[in-house]
Amino acid sequence: MSDEPRSTRGTEVDSTDRMPENVPDPGGEQIGRREGMFGVRGTGDTSGYGGLVKPVEMPAGTQPPFGGWMDDVAGALAEASRSAGVDGAVEKVVVHRGEITFFVRREHVAVLAARLRDDEALRFELLSGISGVHYPDDLGRELHVVYHLLSMTHNRRIRLEVAVPDGDAHLPSVIATYPTADWHERETFDFFGVVFDGHPALTRIQMPDDWPGHPQRKDYPLGGIPVEYKGGTVPPPDQRRSYN
Repeated sequence: MSDEPRSTRGTEVDSTDRMPENVPDPGGEQIGRREGMFGVRGTGDTSGYGGLVKPVEMPAGTQPPFGGWMDDVAGALAEASRSAGVDGAVEKVVVHRGEITFFVRREHVAVLAARLRDDEALRFELLSGISGVHYPDDLGRELHVVYHLLSMTHNRRIRLEVAVPDGDAHLPSVIATYPTADWHERETFDFFGVVFDGHPALTRIQMPDDWPGHPQRKDYPLGGIPVEYKGGTVPPPDQRRSYN
């Protein structure tokens, strides 16, 4: 057995498919500001951050070229959008920390999902997850839904992100294209209240069916049950010392 490292000849990744490096992070679009720490305000704040004022920012769009294979994907997606009759479906592209996200208009997400899976230049065959995010300061776009896509053919990962208003939290389901979306759409509905139109059985998946509200939204009230531990009791968050 040799101590020499194994040869890597024949296993190199083509330079065009490597993750782009040194792509500058986009600037931020300020949508609000946050005061204090963890929502704490007033004289009850003992964290030392009571006077902290921090802008709430969303990533701004990145201008091409994006670098490496990302330009190939962006170009192929733009061409696929035009051929599908949904030119302009992508609102902006954000390259941040070596990852690319396409912000998509909600009415076109199902069409783009099918193109991303089937187009030979794209071939994103797997939807590995759907994430919900609540941005209360992003007025008119409070609820974001993020689709995580993997191309097993080209070994690439991208994200689609769609924003919907709190008062009209509806999106087309992509389950017809990606069956893996089934439980992920149910979870996003359960925790954030986003309704996926066309889902065959959009019911809660973790919370009880009669549970009030959607517990991962930032405006969901704190609550809980008291926990006994070694003779002491830890009260639920809504019964602990108030800072307001």
